[in-house]
Amino acid sequence: MFSKVNSMGLSGFKAERVFVECDLSAGLPRFDLVGLPDSAVSEAKERVRSAIKNCGLDFPISRITVNLAPAEFRKEGPIYDLPILVAVLLSSGQLKTDLSGSALFGEVALDGGIRKVNGALPMVARAKECGITEVFIPYDNREEAALIPGIRIYPVKTVSKLLDHLKGTAPITPVKPLTFEEIAAKAGASAASVDFSDVKGQKCAKRALEIAAAGGHNVLLVGSPGAGKSMLAKRLPTILPDMTFEESLATSSVYSVAGLLTKETPLIISRPFRAPHHTTTDVAFAGGGTKARPGEISLAHNGVLFLDELPLFSRAALETLRQPLEDGKVTVTRNAVTATYPGSIMLVCAMNPCPCGYLYDPVHECRCSDAAKKRYNARVSGPLLDRIDIHVQVDPLDAEALYGKPAEPEESSSEIRARVMAARAVQRARFEGTEVTCNAQMTPRMVRRFCIMTPQAKNFLIRAFTQMKFSARANDKILRTARTIADLAGSDLIDTPHISEAIQYRRMDSFGQ
Repeated sequence: MFSKVNSMGLSGFKAERVFVECDLSAGLPRFDLVGLPDSAVSEAKERVRSAIKNCGLDFPISRITVNLAPAEFRKEGPIYDLPILVAVLLSSGQLKTDLSGSALFGEVALDGGIRKVNGALPMVARAKECGITEVFIPYDNREEAALIPGIRIYPVKTVSKLLDHLKGTAPITPVKPLTFEEIAAKAGASAASVDFSDVKGQKCAKRALEIAAAGGHNVLLVGSPGAGKSMLAKRLPTILPDMTFEESLATSSVYSVAGLLTKETPLIISRPFRAPHHTTTDVAFAGGGTKARPGEISLAHNGVLFLDELPLFSRAALETLRQPLEDGKVTVTRNAVTATYPGSIMLVCAMNPCPCGYLYDPVHECRCSDAAKKRYNARVSGPLLDRIDIHVQVDPLDAEALYGKPAEPEESSSEIRARVMAARAVQRARFEGTEVTCNAQMTPRMVRRFCIMTPQAKNFLIRAFTQMKFSARANDKILRTARTIADLAGSDLIDTPHISEAIQYRRMDSFGQ
């Protein structure tokens, strides 16, 4: 007897519809599982066999063939246990119900329990796109799936409870749909533990980070050890705009695939801040392993990727940043699996100006040789620096600035954020109807359309372009940054002061060349 059950699977990051087909035929007892399964899927045969027996049901003594279609992509993980079990019961006549509009996925324990799986959020979203009206998922995945509207979600604890529901003897209550606001309140988004008011002085660096937050620009902080580079970078998320529903859903999908969503945090509602160690490999950056899981770039999607001690990262790891910084996504091929992950990030880097760190320090003497400085700076390639919009020098504070009474209190994150939000509102209106959300994402055509300069500003930029030998990409970066500076100033046109300030943030273009 033949049966077919809908399920969902993951091909890299993308969720796909999978048909679990089961056929029972005469012949020697045998259980064949086909459709390009990996070892975890192949082991489902034993889990399903034990679960059926331990639930008081009869495991069919027949030739059993289960096909996972389509066979064009590799099936990975234990997510197909539940649909395989249900398909076997349907084929053997122990279960009689219509599941044509339903989908199932979940890992089955030997005693019939249903365990949590990775990737439930994108799989439920994909099931809705495929026209499926109801989906049966593991009970522990219910929180992350509750945000998908327009589809009934049944959380299942055990195989027995699922069968009782399908037979109509003990219906399972579907998950109550939750709004983004309800989940945010339930997650208990607490006030940030850091604030820009903690940072004394550093007006130039604070100004640069405000511009970066207002336009979504990448930043490089260069300064002596202890000058406050990491302290400043860690406070950048406190002045960024709140995540929208779409951004939260996209970022949470990445974390769901990576298995990083928990019961306490079923949805990512705060912008991620990832700070990998400088020993992180290129595979860990881009994503990979045998199953091409998301890497640090994708885990920072719609948030901040902070690279401290930039020159200490391997060249291969740093070069993986080129594609996502340009395209907002990263494509990886691992073990014959090609996956494209989202990677729209704000890159914030920190580095010393030389190996000892005291090249520009007013107190400490730099003892590095010219050759050592050149080798150190060459570890960061020119093309990577070209993709960073803002380069700013962070000078160490003297005793008066650190211990003396400030002329005025340091600005708080909320004060800076108010100006950032005002500039972002201008950009939302500017890019309405497009996929672009901030100035840093403007295409070359948008740069020509929206970065209108006064004649004086245009002449100033031409002279600077000729004298400083900027690349065409650096020229566009300057215009995008100047557009953000003008937005903060409430100006429709880009004037000479805006261009001048934007050019000052390209002072490190000579590094690594």
